[in-house]
Amino acid sequence: MTERITINAHSSIRVEGEKIIYFDPFKLSEEKHDADIILITHAHFDHYSPEDIEKAARPDTVIVMPETMIEQAVMFGAETSVLLRPGDSRIISGIAVEAVPSYNTNKPMHPKANGWLGYIVTVDGTRIYVAGDMDAIPEAENFSCDIAMIPIGGTYTMNVPEAAELINKMKPKTVIPTHYGDIVGDIKDGSSFAAMINEGIKTVLKI
Repeated sequence: MTERITINAHSSIRVEGEKIIYFDPFKLSEEKHDADIILITHAHFDHYSPEDIEKAARPDTVIVMPETMIEQAVMFGAETSVLLRPGDSRIISGIAVEAVPSYNTNKPMHPKANGWLGYIVTVDGTRIYVAGDMDAIPEAENFSCDIAMIPIGGTYTMNVPEAAELINKMKPKTVIPTHYGDIVGDIKDGSSFAAMINEGIKTVLKI
């Protein structure tokens, strides 16, 4: 499955399976208009980019956002928007989508009260967790996933050691680090992160 996951930049993720799923499209160089589902984790410009959503979306694309982003969702039409809160689970365009909390514990940028989200989607039988911008929150230790995609760049999110510690507790089969090498974090952070991951967990670098 990892070969069907691409990171355009930062935390802009595309998953190609039974459906085409985008997470936080950002800095897209092409207008593919091929998305079945677009999932937005939160309202910051590098995760919620209307210009890039338009590049990925078709008229029937379902756009999923946190419930607290209702004003932004209205821009794309109520008939194709789904608003979720942490703990919600839905079948969206045939894909199981679980909304999970995503927030900072020691920084002010992503408060828990905002109700911003990470997502766990099941694609072709594989559970893929996309964390959004967060610190090493205690809830994440109990998330069940095959592939975890988590931020490692620091400043606004976990840094490399914090992210590695979380993944070693979560024990997914595979981890793909995100949110570094563009805006925040050094491109070398991926290799530093991989060196801290316990044996038995595969690290795949996409940046």
